[in-house]
Amino acid sequence: MTSDYIIDIQGLRTQFGRTVVHDNLELQVKRGEILSIVGGSGTGKTVLMRQMLGLEKPRRGTIKVFNEDIHAPKEGHLNYLRKRSGMLFQHGALYSALSVFDNVAQPLREFGKLPEELITDLVYLKLQMVDIAFEHARKMPSDLSGGMIKRIALARALALDPQLLFLDEPTAGLDPDRSDSFVQLIQSLHRQLALTVIMVTHDLDSLFALSNRIAVLAEKRVIVIGSPHEVVAFPNPFIKSFFLGGRGLRAMEVMTSATN
Repeated sequence: MTSDYIIDIQGLRTQFGRTVVHDNLELQVKRGEILSIVGGSGTGKTVLMRQMLGLEKPRRGTIKVFNEDIHAPKEGHLNYLRKRSGMLFQHGALYSALSVFDNVAQPLREFGKLPEELITDLVYLKLQMVDIAFEHARKMPSDLSGGMIKRIALARALALDPQLLFLDEPTAGLDPDRSDSFVQLIQSLHRQLALTVIMVTHDLDSLFALSNRIAVLAEKRVIVIGSPHEVVAFPNPFIKSFFLGGRGLRAMEVMTSATN
């Protein structure tokens, strides 16, 4: 793997019983880009993301992250890689029994082995980064709006200063205004922190607003990867139905006008 790639997947096979989800799948993620993964139902988008995080193991193939095979039997290696990665789950996945503060502090306490005074400073810094006022730190997840849950979950994902950020349907459940605001936050953090971002989404507006490249899963593999315009031009029934309907065309118009 060259220094341009932060993730390199070769010959991946994912199988559950007799069901083959991925077969000989290959994918490379460039350092510093925002790569979006799209595909129809059952194509294994979230499974692929979980495999990159080391949460699931493929039947066959290699996944190298930071030039290391994440499934190689090396003591402490997977935990080291996870410290350099952050994950925003679709619905936030905050711990319901923990306060906002303790949710963000959790990875710092688990992996960081830091004094509590420093953890406090870091938690408030991460909350500030996602535009959450300090007065909300002692609230419980049940007291939060959907938009606040997303931002606090993002603060937790950024707690360990990761180089890699994984986003699973980041704007799902948000109204258009909150969705636009969250997209702008991700854009800002991507620039400021020099993050590499891997995103799974069905939201065409955020897909076109954020993606440097898009990888399309179909036929158990990545059938095309490239810029949004390159992917849309690829002849495939799924791409035509997904990107070239009314919503897709409107989202592309917004992207085109924003870059002109």
